[in-house]
Amino acid sequence: MGSPWSPPVWMKDNGSSKGGSLQPKYYQVYAEYFVKYIQAMKSHGIVIDAITPQNEPLHPGNNPSLLMLAEQQADFVGNNLGPAFAKAGIKTKIIVYDHNCNKPEYPLTILRDPKANPFVAGSAFHLYEGDISALSTVHNEFPNKDLYFTEQYTGSGTNFETDLKWSVKNVVIGSMRNWSKNALSWGLANDEFYKPFTPGGCSTCKGALMIDQNQNIKREVGYYIIGHASKFVPEGSVRIGSNIVGNLYNVSFRTPLGQIVLIVENDGGSAETFNIKYNDKQTTTTLNAGAVATYVW
Repeated sequence: MGSPWSPPVWMKDNGSSKGGSLQPKYYQVYAEYFVKYIQAMKSHGIVIDAITPQNEPLHPGNNPSLLMLAEQQADFVGNNLGPAFAKAGIKTKIIVYDHNCNKPEYPLTILRDPKANPFVAGSAFHLYEGDISALSTVHNEFPNKDLYFTEQYTGSGTNFETDLKWSVKNVVIGSMRNWSKNALSWGLANDEFYKPFTPGGCSTCKGALMIDQNQNIKREVGYYIIGHASKFVPEGSVRIGSNIVGNLYNVSFRTPLGQIVLIVENDGGSAETFNIKYNDKQTTTTLNAGAVATYVW
């Protein structure tokens, strides 16, 4: 998935990499930038499966960044980006919004637009604000459009235990229980100073791995958050029903090989003993407070 942080500054109304908006007179030429980007990447053997028109379009305070309101994105997708892809024969998915769960009305505005809707594959969300149930809000109105969870970072100011339980509960389990096709964490790797990052970018965001100057590798909490799913839930798996009881948040899948995978997070303050029932069989297990486990059978 490709996602820009800013158009070239000469296309923007403030002439800066930070903030500002894309000038309508450049909508078409910017759409052609997307076409050329996808074609160029393909020439290097890199297939871009999907793009979002703008990363965090309601966060113009980062450097780089762009303010792109829902009505502007609908106009750009419906009148420029979508038709440009169609003309060039590009099958790359267009996924709108790519920002926090507190504004489900943003993707809904675009999906309700009759010109934009046919070109939109789905909507993408982050969870720095709002509730993960926002994905279901969008799904309920447009069940034929996909949903994606595309970013959540873990930072230097929190601890492993807090980040593990919160992110597994919300990003992995929460997104899957609210129709998301994926769960994506921030960043693969950084050094011990959280670099590289842009001037004005995030200087506290952890990657899944920390690689220091001596090439020592430390697995950060993001490695384990994603690992609880990615090691056991391969592409092509389908979510199946499982019920949440008390503090035991969970999600279950059937893999292409027919295995059942159950991810459980104990969100309570004490150990919980519980049964896992499947068809006519069951087993009993215990999970400590704040712990996460993945069960496979």
